[in-house]
Amino acid sequence: MRRTPPLVPRALALTAAVPLLLAAGCASSDGGSAAAPATSEAPSTEPTEVGSSAPRLAFTYDGGIQVLDAQTLEVLADEELDGFNRLNPAGDGRHFLVSTSGGFQLLDGGAWGEPHGDHAHYYTADPELTDIVLPAEKPGHVVAHAGRTVLFDDGTGDVTAFDSAKVADPDRETRELRTPAAHHGVAVELEDGTMLVSDGTEEERSGVRVLDADGQEIVARDDCPAVHGETVAAGEAIVIGCQDGVVLYADGELTKIDSPDEYGRIGNQFGTEDSPIVLADYERSAEDRSSTVALVDTATASLRLVDLPAPYWYRSFARGPAGEGLVLTYDGALQVIDPVSGTVTRSIPVTAPWEESEDWQDPHPQVVVLDGTAYVTEPATNSLHAVDVVTGEVWKTVRLDVTPNELAGVTGDVDEHAAHEHEGEHEDEGEEGHGS
Repeated sequence: MRRTPPLVPRALALTAAVPLLLAAGCASSDGGSAAAPATSEAPSTEPTEVGSSAPRLAFTYDGGIQVLDAQTLEVLADEELDGFNRLNPAGDGRHFLVSTSGGFQLLDGGAWGEPHGDHAHYYTADPELTDIVLPAEKPGHVVAHAGRTVLFDDGTGDVTAFDSAKVADPDRETRELRTPAAHHGVAVELEDGTMLVSDGTEEERSGVRVLDADGQEIVARDDCPAVHGETVAAGEAIVIGCQDGVVLYADGELTKIDSPDEYGRIGNQFGTEDSPIVLADYERSAEDRSSTVALVDTATASLRLVDLPAPYWYRSFARGPAGEGLVLTYDGALQVIDPVSGTVTRSIPVTAPWEESEDWQDPHPQVVVLDGTAYVTEPATNSLHAVDVVTGEVWKTVRLDVTPNELAGVTGDVDEHAAHEHEGEHEDEGEEGHGS
């Protein structure tokens, strides 16, 4: 089995001829923050304490980003930003990372929670696009899991991981590695420091590798053509998409699960940490629009297909509050899929009929779920719809003054892993109770 060398500094990684290099504990002064630092403890306005968490939505449009209150759909901020930009939750429940020119720029959603013994306090402030930029030549995937956020730079093959709660801290410590060649890749870090990372080149990618916390290779495969995407399911099982199926990482092993068709591409996966079943897109042809989705059972390492009433596109997927599969199809309906039975249990009319254009960067309907509500954009009418996943009620629709493109959401809640650390600190101090 091929092994990577032990920890090495980034300076050596630039020239050493080895398969994969890892550097741990590097401060972000090695490329973490550009311009004047801002921290999550210092928003642009004084925080206001509120009675509960205040989830936020953000969407890009041609020329900027707007941030909305997810409960009222009121626009709270409108930030100018040129270019085609992508949005990713940063992993702390508060911030977004904007994939833009020069790197990942931090957008403060302006809502967060702070643990306080057996309860939490919640705060809001004005959302703002901060000056914090985590540099990247070609910012790609952002994966947040288990209190860690991992960035992939498609332009260099660099992977950067850090504590999600420290995303706004210019002195955050980072774990860094570089893949052998730049490619459109992805990486995810598990609770114990295990890192799964794609492997390939700009022309071809088919590798999936798993490293331990010290950067040593545990297991690897090279039979996943067109590696793309990732998701984490129950028990920290990871599913990676391939042109002919998926690769599953579970119990220390990588397993290939083949598609039932010779060409059966899976490129985007949607899991929940409470369910062993992953929802994924599925293409039987590179030319035809698909109306078939895949369900990958990570407990049995099996894959089955579900036919939907109409085609979809890859950003119209989400998971509901009880793990339901959600897919907005061309007929304008939100299809609700029971992942256990593999049946469509409800079709909720939401938008007018639509179709995917030839340019994937054009605005298309997108779906994001927060606190039991599926938020659906309708670029054709500059609208945003809020749908109760359980009842099927479209409980609010607003007309926007711009055309929405990328959509993302944050909970505005307490960062789970930061809360556990907070509890541990009080246990160490011997506290028996806390006031409000």
